[in-house]
Amino acid sequence: MKIAIAGYGVVGRGTHELLLKNSELIAARAGQPIEVKYVLDPKPLAGSPAEGLAVGSIDEILADPEVELLVEAIGGVGPAYDFVKAALQSGRHVVTPNKQLVAEKGAELLAIAREKNAGFLFEASVAGGTPVLH
Repeated sequence: MKIAIAGYGVVGRGTHELLLKNSELIAARAGQPIEVKYVLDPKPLAGSPAEGLAVGSIDEILADPEVELLVEAIGGVGPAYDFVKAALQSGRHVVTPNKQLVAEKGAELLAIAREKNAGFLFEASVAGGTPVLH
């Protein structure tokens, strides 16, 4: 499975590094290899493990039919919401640790995911402050 990471701060970089370090274990558990194909971040990625994966816009990711999943690690609602919504509308799965996004836009994004038969996934701790999610 090919994925993209939006945001390469502490969470995005940590996710990428864990996927690289534990690739065999993750592939065994997932039933297939997981490859980070793109990383979207406004800051330069030179010298990082993502240096050769950098893209300048979400459109580059969405134009690639190989990318099945977006990891949103930007935080906040602004661009994160736009990227997640676009990914879900294109039928891609999304994973996010973004509490604010889930609290403010979760119901809408879950509805889009359901309509497009895509997963909108977040850890239980993210939804701890969200009263009810169906």
